[in-house]
Amino acid sequence: MSKLALVTGATSGIGRAFAERFAADGYDLIVVGRRRDRLEEFAAAHPEADVRTVTADLSTEDGIDTVAAYCADEPLDMLVNNAGVSHYMPLADLPAAKARELVNVKVLAPTLLTRAAVGGMQRRGGGTVVNVAGMIAFSGPADPSVMPRRAVYAGTLAHLVAMTQTLSAELQGTGVRAHVVCPGVVATEFHSSQGLDLSAVPRMSPEDVVSGALRGLELGETVSAPGVEDRRLLDDVFAADLAAFAGQSPELAARYRVG
Repeated sequence: MSKLALVTGATSGIGRAFAERFAADGYDLIVVGRRRDRLEEFAAAHPEADVRTVTADLSTEDGIDTVAAYCADEPLDMLVNNAGVSHYMPLADLPAAKARELVNVKVLAPTLLTRAAVGGMQRRGGGTVVNVAGMIAFSGPADPSVMPRRAVYAGTLAHLVAMTQTLSAELQGTGVRAHVVCPGVVATEFHSSQGLDLSAVPRMSPEDVVSGALRGLELGETVSAPGVEDRRLLDDVFAADLAAFAGQSPELAARYRVG
């Protein structure tokens, strides 16, 4: 019996690369995206796999509910929460509609789709959730001169990292795994869709992002960073997080005391 994977944002870039990899590995697929024509093109190009297409906009409540129903009802072996929107701009310049779209796609949708999927995975004793975040999740302390400011976008990716790490701990012993992949700049339509020309910037291929995530799973990593050569850099970040968490006290820290 073939394994079954559901991939959101499967019409291009990293999502399509995940779907291509799973089709090559013998999975049946449920591919989700906004563009019906691209979904149908993908299905037609992969007659070797059982490919079902779901046209849904994950920035909307109806779109999230539609895909969540598949996550709850289908015996998924793999859920990849990849769908994304960019909307790079400072918070004061970010229109409310775009802020809502970004949070819906990168926070609410992965949360609710994962919630819908993990119950069945636990009952079946296995399954994997992969969330696609990015290295911008770690960029919060950056000096204001570094990169265009994108507070909401960075915050959504940081949410995915923290949620996945905590979920991974919740799922210990169930046979279900949670993983988040954090690529850097990737050669996709993601930037060109917002009018940014990064053709001169070295970029990772979507296929390498997928290879990094799947190899990270094999290595037992909860957070993979395909472009970071020295794994100790990530380990140091997480160790510092835990040290700060463990260092808290009910007493007011001396530096905050007045007089």
